[in-house]
Amino acid sequence: MANLNKVMLIGRLTRDPEVRTFGNGGKVARFGFAVNNRRKNQQTGQWEEEPVFLDIEAFNRQTGRQLADQVEQYFKKGAQFYLEGHLRLDSWQDKNDGSKRSRLVIVLDDFQFL
Repeated sequence: MANLNKVMLIGRLTRDPEVRTFGNGGKVARFGFAVNNRRKNQQTGQWEEEPVFLDIEAFNRQTGRQLADQVEQYFKKGAQFYLEGHLRLDSWQDKNDGSKRSRLVIVLDDFQFL
């Protein structure tokens, strides 16, 4: 069975990237991203922008682009970009109450300046 896990977005950074370097020399850059969905308000008949806030992660790859370095250098809060990536589900157990938690993250594969 065929599968496809690809995300394409145009939006703006909601915060400057946070960069972390690992002991093995790897690097990750994490940032917030917002895209707007347009929808018509049924009560007023007016079109409204409804923001969707997303968590994005970019990694330096051993073979390929050094995306975390590029994000660290060029991405700033408020800047507009076209992003391509794929979805990853992170799951963990909450340390405080033991409940199972999860979040959907977009892993950056490519970008373009707008």
